[in-house]
Amino acid sequence: MSENQPKTKRRRQATQSWDPGAIRALREHMRLTQREMADELEVRQQTISEWETGLHKPHRSTQKTLSLIAERADFTYDATFKPESPPSNEQA
Repeated sequence: MSENQPKTKRRRQATQSWDPGAIRALREHMRLTQREMADELEVRQQTISEWETGLHKPHRSTQKTLSLIAERADFTYDATFKPESPPSNEQA
């Protein structure tokens, strides 16, 4: 049984944590709309929206699929990166 433990550890290390920011960043990296990403993953557009807002999390199997897609798209998520906030409508 000890022979299987290293394999399990390797799988866990290779899987990315898919928080709302990472899902949105992947989608934007691939230049997809929520609808297009939903079609790729065979889910509803609303599901992508719910993942990106944190209302729901992707199932484990979908997280694995997201990891495979991210690897194929040469995507690396940096959780410390914060996009600039959009300019305010106030006039100076």
